[in-house]
Amino acid sequence: MSGFNFLHPILQHHIVSTLGWPGLRPLQEESVAPLTNGDDALLLAPTAGGKTEAASFPVLSRMTTEDWHGVSVLYICPLKALLNNLEERLRLYGSWVGRTVGVWHGDITSSTRRRMQTTEQPDILLTTPESLESMMVSTGVDHRDFLGNVQTVIIDEVHAFAGDDRGWHLSAVLARLEHSVGHPVQRIGMSATVGNPDSLLEWLQGGPRAAATRTGHVIAPGVVLPGSGVSPAAGADAPEIRVDRLGDMSQVATLLSKLYVGEKRLVFVDSRKNVEVLGNLLDELDVKVFLSHSSLSASERARSEAAFAEETDCVIVATSTLELGIDIGNLDRVIQVGAPRTVSSFLQRLGRTGRRPGTSRNCLFIALPSDGSRGNEDTMLLQILGLLSAWTAGFVEPVTAPPVPLHIAAQQFLAAALSDGALDTDSWRDIWAGTHLMDSDILECDAQEILDHLISTGMLETDGALAFIGEAAEKEFGRRHFMSLLSAFTSPPLFTVLDGRTEIGMVEDRLIASMKEGDDEFSDGPGGMVIALAGRNWKIIHIDYNRKVVHVEPSTTAGMARWGSSGPSFGYDVAQGMRRVVLGEDPAGVLLTERAAHALEEIRQWWSPTVSATSDAVLLPTGHANRNQAEWWNWAGTGRNHQIIAALGASAARGFAVPDGGGTSETAGSQLAPLDQAGRYDRVRVFPDGTSARLRERVAWYDALPPDARPLPYVSPKAVYGLKFNAALPDEVARMILARRMES
Repeated sequence: MSGFNFLHPILQHHIVSTLGWPGLRPLQEESVAPLTNGDDALLLAPTAGGKTEAASFPVLSRMTTEDWHGVSVLYICPLKALLNNLEERLRLYGSWVGRTVGVWHGDITSSTRRRMQTTEQPDILLTTPESLESMMVSTGVDHRDFLGNVQTVIIDEVHAFAGDDRGWHLSAVLARLEHSVGHPVQRIGMSATVGNPDSLLEWLQGGPRAAATRTGHVIAPGVVLPGSGVSPAAGADAPEIRVDRLGDMSQVATLLSKLYVGEKRLVFVDSRKNVEVLGNLLDELDVKVFLSHSSLSASERARSEAAFAEETDCVIVATSTLELGIDIGNLDRVIQVGAPRTVSSFLQRLGRTGRRPGTSRNCLFIALPSDGSRGNEDTMLLQILGLLSAWTAGFVEPVTAPPVPLHIAAQQFLAAALSDGALDTDSWRDIWAGTHLMDSDILECDAQEILDHLISTGMLETDGALAFIGEAAEKEFGRRHFMSLLSAFTSPPLFTVLDGRTEIGMVEDRLIASMKEGDDEFSDGPGGMVIALAGRNWKIIHIDYNRKVVHVEPSTTAGMARWGSSGPSFGYDVAQGMRRVVLGEDPAGVLLTERAAHALEEIRQWWSPTVSATSDAVLLPTGHANRNQAEWWNWAGTGRNHQIIAALGASAARGFAVPDGGGTSETAGSQLAPLDQAGRYDRVRVFPDGTSARLRERVAWYDALPPDARPLPYVSPKAVYGLKFNAALPDEVARMILARRMES
């Protein structure tokens, strides 16, 4: 029997009559039976592959057949924009069976939330992990009543959660929800292709222990999974991939003003700053342009999102915010300036195209000279081709949860005490039975030790077996009703930018601090300062430092855009792809313009001393990138090179019994590389007296040690402020967490 036949008859009718579909897509067909049976599932398909319907149609059938009432389905997304985008579609599907949809996130008014709890309680609630946590801890929400009938949780773009601390947070909140409602909740995750689907399903179900008690499926018909031996660049449906090389961002703007005119073009850049820079350049060329990045206000994002779906001849410039499944209508082209950090990100972006019949997936990569590049280094072009080399070899990164999430465990103890008024210190393990966050193999210690630390430091205060929010937690996290305790991600201090009463967006305090009155470069009249935001220029007329508000007015002078960013970071497989390209490989199925082909020949000459066809690493006593230092070029990826720096930087003076490599007593057991260097994906800076043999011996010694005995990468004491909830842990533990994550 086909999956279509398992659906409720009303849904069958509307799929055929209202949507005009001749039937279901393969993913939708295969999802119906297991999901209507209540099983867990991970649904894999490219962007626009019908995942939303594959999850929602069977769940709506269950809701109708089993007569669920109240908030019975949570639909969780990583972005508010994605929730807003899905609302109309899910409202339509729900209306077919007489069911309602509500949206709950930070932009929803308190009056709307109150109505959803009383007179307009929805059947399906669209929300984020942070808003779900807020419902659980808020005194204004009776979460046991409001969420007490939840039967199913659908998690969109699940890979975006599982690979960082938001995933640990979400897993723990879902476990608390299950404990609160008193029954298992069906878990459905949706994602594009990932490198480890079985492991991701297990994570979705709460880890190995929880998964052993649940039934789950990976459903991915027609998806070429990693390890299949099939190149994604081969075959009749292979995407069109081109690579060009230009001189600067103004040339990019000029090219986009003339290329693919009449089509909708989505341009990805690597930073909010470059979104604003390219947006301004396109605007000056009279190109209809829309911007998307995380520092725009809700109204600005809504304006852009509405235009995405309606416009045809335009350019949309975005950071990774549009990598996920927000519907931007029938997109014609994807242009990528520089290389995304992962093959997975590239696949997400590539999947935005080829939706209409008769069109194909496509991506134009544009390389620019890297900042500070020398000679024919051309780092950006090499990064692009290295990523494409890994992709054509069939590689996709596995989704891996960050190690040792001790800070998230601490947050959960505090949040549970806040949610329930008190935490039972005797039976707390039952609360998180549905997640492996609290397992000792994940935390590398017994979670009881974290609870004991919170009690000993006054974060929690006890009365018998009950633990309550303590004075120390009130002081550290209590501002704005414990708002900072509800989310697992951090952001630098921000200033809100207002034009009159209209919010434009936010800028970091470092931008404000860097601008001095009378600075000629950014002046617009005497003492003026101009910033770029939302594709426009704004003269600063007043800064309220106490309220962190910047008052502005429109300006015709080019403004300054600046946000914090980190250096390039690539994994082993992409770095090895770069090495193969230098050695002469041309990624299969990738077309290079004449400019790019000429630049490639030059960079192969420039980079050739750093690679060897017979050795995996090359030692250059006189460095190639810096003639004043020795370099070990291993193309091992950023995480692995952090490990190697820790190994080479270890010494007897630091308490490690490092091998002496047969050296003299003066060099025996000494450091072979500086510890405080930045981790790179291609090379490690080493001391000039090292040899290849000594370097390899030291790395072999490191690899042979038990993981808990290995030296850790250097972490600055100030870096702990970038770890959320660090105040709930000892500083040395917070630094250890950061060091371990540098290695992964």
